[in-house]
Amino acid sequence: MTGLIDFKTLQRPASPNTALFAPAGFADGAKPDGAAPVYDLPPGDLYMRVLRLIGERREWQLETQAADAQHVTFIAVTPLMRFKDDIDVKVLPVPGQPGKSTFAAYSRSRVGYSDMGANRKRLESFAKALQTT
Repeated sequence: MTGLIDFKTLQRPASPNTALFAPAGFADGAKPDGAAPVYDLPPGDLYMRVLRLIGERREWQLETQAADAQHVTFIAVTPLMRFKDDIDVKVLPVPGQPGKSTFAAYSRSRVGYSDMGANRKRLESFAKALQTT
């Protein structure tokens, strides 16, 4: 994988091996599975938490980083079969709520048709871990 995805133009495949969290109106063309929580942090602080969390996980490897856009991609390697999945995360301010932020994230499998919910579980776990990191 190379580069950063554009959430505004994202088109998901028909296969059920992806997961997308995005605030309403941000990636509606791709039909998000849900939205990430709102964090009581300014976007820059949440972005630093994202980077720290990626760095703490042995099975995750930072791939691309655009600090000015607060957007990263990383690779997650599944423990048992060692499959590589690609994840994009873009930190976003919450409109009308100064000092608060959220994120859009897209996790997808490189191989296979179904991921048995692994990508969605990863994003749910990621969102929860950001609350305490």
